[in-house]
Amino acid sequence: MGNGLSEQPSFLSSFPNFQPLHIAILGLDSAGKTTVLYRLQFNEFVNTVPTKGFNAEKVKVSLGGHGTMTFHFWDVGGQEKLRPLWKSFTRCRDGIIFVVDSVDAERLEEAKTELHKIAKTADNQGVPLLVVANKQDLRNSLGLAELEKLLALKELGPSTPWHLQPACAIIGDGLREGVEKLYEMILKRRKTLRQQKRKR
Repeated sequence: MGNGLSEQPSFLSSFPNFQPLHIAILGLDSAGKTTVLYRLQFNEFVNTVPTKGFNAEKVKVSLGGHGTMTFHFWDVGGQEKLRPLWKSFTRCRDGIIFVVDSVDAERLEEAKTELHKIAKTADNQGVPLLVVANKQDLRNSLGLAELEKLLALKELGPSTPWHLQPACAIIGDGLREGVEKLYEMILKRRKTLRQQKRKR
């Protein structure tokens, strides 16, 4: 890795060889998943077309006080026929980003169903979840309290750490803060898992 390693915070040693964190980006079609991915990667708006399968990108994200971390993002298409694939993309992931269209009130019930289905899968028990409330810049977007209620986030149970982040993927507002929260939840989970191993 060469230069700059000495400046990395010591807790990064909990990540073997600074391996990238594997994150699945899910959500209904047109929620803004691919826009989120490319905004994080290029820090600019990239006009996207509906994802027919998945996009996989390695992205270095600067996380304020945490230095720079490398993430391997898997952005999976959200059309109904592609959702059965989500399960295989979330297996062995460090975290999940679920993108919600804050304006599309009619499909929030559907988003809630899919979100709970994926969070409650046996493989995903305890996997940190970042819910990105996208399109918060639009006038008729729903507020966070309402989204939290409509998505029934409190019903996910104590085993699933989650954070609801207001964002606007087109201009990038809120995305880095959200990824930072996700990173902190991943660190906390790893620490807990290590402590549990020691107790055995």
